[in-house]
Amino acid sequence: QVQVAESGGGLVQTGDSLRLSCAASGRTSRNYATGWFRQVPGKEREFVAAVSGTAVSIYYADSVKGRFTISRDNAKGTVYLQMNSLKPEDTAVYFCAARDSSYVPSAYYRERQYNYWGQGTQVTVSS
Repeated sequence: QVQVAESGGGLVQTGDSLRLSCAASGRTSRNYATGWFRQVPGKEREFVAAVSGTAVSIYYADSVKGRFTISRDNAKGTVYLQMNSLKPEDTAVYFCAARDSSYVPSAYYRERQYNYWGQGTQVTVSS
């Protein structure tokens, strides 16, 4: 079993930056393909970014492309989401999800492609 835990959320102002961390533990190999999703109350969870186990493949939602950067440090078992130029519409609970594979599938934006989920961390961007 793999445990996933997010951290780094908080309250920031428009234009500020924030870095989220996703720590995965439970197995020897830490090369899990990992995705970030976010959810606003009353709306479906939406894809934000994904990275393969070796960081060769990286994908972003159009809404965050150019502002957010996903990266990973496999030695630490951690995936990061660097969020720059934050906007009020980025306000959401951000979830990290890991796959039982280092490979990112073509349907990387679908929640069901991921096996393990964290509890989420709140990001609030004030205007």
